[in-house]
Amino acid sequence: MEFDLTYTLTVLKELLAIDSPTGFTRRAAEYCRDRFEDLGISVSLTEKGGVLADLGCGAEENAILLSAHIDTLGAMVAEIKGNGRLRVRNIGGQNAANTETEHCRVYTRDGKTYDGTFQLIDASLHVNSEAGTKARNWDTVEVVLDEVVKNADDVKALGIENGCYVCPCPRTVITESGYIKSRYLDDKLSAAILLGFAKYVKDSGITPRRRIYIHFTVYEEVGHGAAGIRPAGVTEILGVDMGCVGNGLACTEREVSICAADGSGPYDYDINCTLVAAAKKHGIGYAVDIYPHYSSDCSVAVRNFDIRQALIGAGVYASHGYERSHTDGVLNTMRLLAAYLCGDEEA
Repeated sequence: MEFDLTYTLTVLKELLAIDSPTGFTRRAAEYCRDRFEDLGISVSLTEKGGVLADLGCGAEENAILLSAHIDTLGAMVAEIKGNGRLRVRNIGGQNAANTETEHCRVYTRDGKTYDGTFQLIDASLHVNSEAGTKARNWDTVEVVLDEVVKNADDVKALGIENGCYVCPCPRTVITESGYIKSRYLDDKLSAAILLGFAKYVKDSGITPRRRIYIHFTVYEEVGHGAAGIRPAGVTEILGVDMGCVGNGLACTEREVSICAADGSGPYDYDINCTLVAAAKKHGIGYAVDIYPHYSSDCSVAVRNFDIRQALIGAGVYASHGYERSHTDGVLNTMRLLAAYLCGDEEA
């Protein structure tokens, strides 16, 4: 039975369209919960706001927890300026230079949404001779609202106040050649992959060798996403997060990346050897890399639990910016999951 790539990409586009910076993830979590329920999979929302699904098959001992995160980078209103512009602070690793000229949405606490744009302060090149050389940071990049506002009182009358979320738009594009371009493929691409894998398991009637839980965390971008959940019997967490693509690394957007080590240290060597052997046996496009500036939910889990950890993911270029992957990377990741969890004959 083949993987349902159309389903996976549909879920991806719908999930990317739901703004969900860390701390503002309820709608994205409810969306993922509903998709698991559509598949007939037992699912609940955690107290922390994440999504925990039980595929309901396989031996309960030596169970495995698959983890991805649905929180993203973003920003929050830190000051309403006297001229009606917004000073914002980043949520997670959102980079000011990567947001300049990006359309955004501002969410008020009473449910209203307003459009705006991230811009350099005094952005007109015909007016500001230093616009091309000015450093881009959260003191020099502001949000310009697409509303007639002349002062702070005008902005406050809209319901916008400090602490409101500001969300750069994802601008999702899937090309005919299979490239997937969007903000926040880290890590909504992995969430869509795991939903697609869950559909594959359910539709095919496969009984995995181990009980499989799937946890979509909602605080990964600020460092504590997987800190609190470990279902009974789980001895291993397999993180599915973006694979790094860049100078000095072997992975491209078309492979599944197997992480040997990152900024938090090495991942489980024996699990990685098994993953590599499975990829080789089944001709799965893969690469093994060390990520120099990276940590994952697995890094958090091993600090809280006596548990083994490994990390895989479709290759993603330009991480924390306007990111790019490929449908080949999606399928290679799903194939590796099947080979590792469902038996060799299913890869």
